[in-house]
Amino acid sequence: MSLPAILLVDDDPLTVRIFQHIFMKAGLKNPLYVVYDGDQAISYLAGHDKYANRDLFPMPTLVFLDLYMPRKSGHEVLAWIRNLQAFKNLQVVVLTSSSNTTDIEKAYELGANSYLLKPVTAESIKEMVDIFATQISGNCLP
Repeated sequence: MSLPAILLVDDDPLTVRIFQHIFMKAGLKNPLYVVYDGDQAISYLAGHDKYANRDLFPMPTLVFLDLYMPRKSGHEVLAWIRNLQAFKNLQVVVLTSSSNTTDIEKAYELGANSYLLKPVTAESIKEMVDIFATQISGNCLP
């Protein structure tokens, strides 16, 4: 049985590299996929274009979503996700540098499962993955 896939949606290459490093440091073995803007996130989740092959781009069970990105914002992506019945069980953690109360409230109103502020630690990422993986399909730990 393969481990649940995780999707990181963030437009900052430095943040992506840091997240990947933290992910490895936390000892998580789940496959991690990365897209760099809101349009790519929607294409990935919908299985459009190059993301149509689910063997190469499996459906994630957990999404880490930045709020401020080009093309479509994290709020727009989150609204899109929650408007589709097919994604009702998809766990979405907003991962952003914004501590703005309005952003936090809007994210939760749109259906975010959690809200993490950057910078994140290996422990906080591992905790989030453990919590949501246990809820969905069992343990993600090595």
